[in-house]
Amino acid sequence: MSLMIDIRKLGLFNQMAKEGGNTVADHLSQMTGMETEMEITKINFIDIPDIKTHIGDEKQIGISIEMVEKPHGYILFLFNARSAKDLAQGMIGDMGETNPDGEGFTDMERSAIQEIGNIMTSGFIDGWANVLDTTIDISTPNFTFGPGSGMVDKLVGDRGNEMALMFDSRVHALESDINVKVYTFPELEELVSLMQQIEV
Repeated sequence: MSLMIDIRKLGLFNQMAKEGGNTVADHLSQMTGMETEMEITKINFIDIPDIKTHIGDEKQIGISIEMVEKPHGYILFLFNARSAKDLAQGMIGDMGETNPDGEGFTDMERSAIQEIGNIMTSGFIDGWANVLDTTIDISTPNFTFGPGSGMVDKLVGDRGNEMALMFDSRVHALESDINVKVYTFPELEELVSLMQQIEV
């Protein structure tokens, strides 16, 4: 199977990033009451070891899902604890117990972050599926706290010689300093095969 693609279809990468990002931003705005936007800063094909270097060893909250249908692979959202707390507070509002300045997370904050993870992952995949004119089933989101590079290693460490498609994207809440980055690791041959079937 070749990774060659009709040059007229390269715009589909942008469309996938944009559609996925806008869906995430719309869903988050509805759930948290914060006006959010998704900014795609870069789309790159990059070696997996280089992605680990790019993400670094800083401890972050990671939400990952596996695509269990074509184009298979993984999607990883990364954000710091402060951003997670701010998002959780926006979602919980006055309905429950939050601890804005505390070290850990209350049970309510934890479940809000989990729900936000569900919203972000399913929204992003819905956007992809729209562009690729298909359905993409996903696994339940998996939550991790630790070095970002370690999460990539766990997801795709056995694909060390391969390249990944990196959408360096940020979900940005306008009233709050919240940044969420998105990294995608689809099986490239399958992704190209899906793109080849689309009329442009």
